[in-house]
Amino acid sequence: MIVAFGTYDAARHPRVGVLVAGLQAHGYEVAELNRPLGFSTAARVRMLRQPWRLPLLLLRLLACWALLVRDAAAHRRVHGAPDAVLVGYLGHFDVVLARLLHPRTPVVLDHLVFAADTAVDRGATGLRVRLLQGLDRLALACADVVVLDTDEHRALLPTPRVRRAFLDLPHRRPVGENPARSRRRGVVVVPVGAPDAWFADAASRAARGRGIPGPDGGTPAVAGPLRVVFFGLFTPLQGAVTVAEALADALPRAAAAGRPIEATLIGTGQDHAAARSALEGVDGVTWLGWTAPADLPELVAAHDVCLGIVGGTPKGRRVVPNKVFQGLAAGCVVVTSDTPPQRRLLGDHLELVPPADRRALADRLVDLTDPVRLAAARARAHGARDAIRPAAVVGPLVAALDRRGIRP
Repeated sequence: MIVAFGTYDAARHPRVGVLVAGLQAHGYEVAELNRPLGFSTAARVRMLRQPWRLPLLLLRLLACWALLVRDAAAHRRVHGAPDAVLVGYLGHFDVVLARLLHPRTPVVLDHLVFAADTAVDRGATGLRVRLLQGLDRLALACADVVVLDTDEHRALLPTPRVRRAFLDLPHRRPVGENPARSRRRGVVVVPVGAPDAWFADAASRAARGRGIPGPDGGTPAVAGPLRVVFFGLFTPLQGAVTVAEALADALPRAAAAGRPIEATLIGTGQDHAAARSALEGVDGVTWLGWTAPADLPELVAAHDVCLGIVGGTPKGRRVVPNKVFQGLAAGCVVVTSDTPPQRRLLGDHLELVPPADRRALADRLVDLTDPVRLAAARARAHGARDAIRPAAVVGPLVAALDRRGIRP
C-alpha cells in the first residue's frame, strides 16, 4: 500500500490527485492521510510576499500535523507500515514529518515547485531567497524519490557536492535493503497531467453542442464569437499583462473584421490591476474573481481557446503549467508560450507563440477566429488528451517504484 500524506489540498492544487488516480489506475492501493491547511492560493501568495504572516501558517501547520500523527498511528495499527509514502505538492514541510514518522519507508516527494525559484520569479531577493533555498534542500534531504515535472526543473537540483551533504542521510533504509542501494536517490520527471473531472466536463459540453470534440475527435464548427479564457494568479510567469495587452489589440481587430472575440479573465493576484488597466474600455471582456475549483472545469470547457502562460521570466521557460493540461482536457485549443518544455512535451498539440510577445499572441487569436483554422487547431489539441490522463503521466513514477520493488 502507498500512503498519500500531507496538508495538500487536491481541490485547489490537483497535482497530487492526478498522481493518486494514476497510481490507482496501475493497480496500486493508495490510502490518503490528508489534513488540508485550508489556505487559499491567494493566502499562500500573500505569505510568500509578506513574511510576517508566517506565524499563522506555522500554527495551522502544527495543528494539522497533530492530526496527521494520530492518523498515521491509527493507519499503521490496522495496515502495518506502508510500502511507500507519497508527499503531495507544496510538501516542503510535510516531507520532514513523513520522514520522522516513516524512517525506514521510501518517501516520494512531489517537488513540483522550488520555493526559492518561485519567490525569485515573484520579485523576492536577499535573505528570504536564501532561507527558501535552505527549505528546498531540507525537503530534498528527506526524500528517497524526488518527482519533478520538467527536465528544466531537474536542472535546479543541488550540485553533486550539495546533494551528498543534504541527501545522504543515514538510518533510512527499509529492513533488509542493501545499504549501498538505499543511498541512491531517485529523480523522476512526471508531467503535471489533468484530473479526470476536466475530461468529464469537456464531454458534457460536447453533448450540449458548444462545439467541443466528442470521443470520436470530431471538430464541429463553433457558432458565435470566439470565446477565450485566461485563469490564474496574474503572476509575471503567466504573463498576465502581456495577455491583457494582446486582448486589447485582438478584440477590436476581430470585431472590425466581423469575427468577434469574447474574453473571460478569472482570478486575481500580483499583476491583476495592471491587466485591468490595459483592458480599460475594451468591449467583450468579462472579469471574474476567484472561482471554486469544482466549478472551474465546466467554466473553462465553455470556451474555445484557453490561454496558458506567455511570460518571459526564467521560471516561465522551465514549466508546463496546470492550465495547459487542463485546457487540453477541457476540449479547448491552448495558446501558450513557445518554450523548450512545452514544445518538447506537447508541441504538436499546442498553438505556440514567442514568450512576452503581445503582438504575436494577438495575431494568433485573430487567426483562430477563422473557423477552418480553429477546427484544425482543435483537432491537434484533441490528439493530446490520452497522453495527459493520470494513468499515462505517472508512467515514470510507476517505473521508479518498480525498481525499488514496490509493485501493485
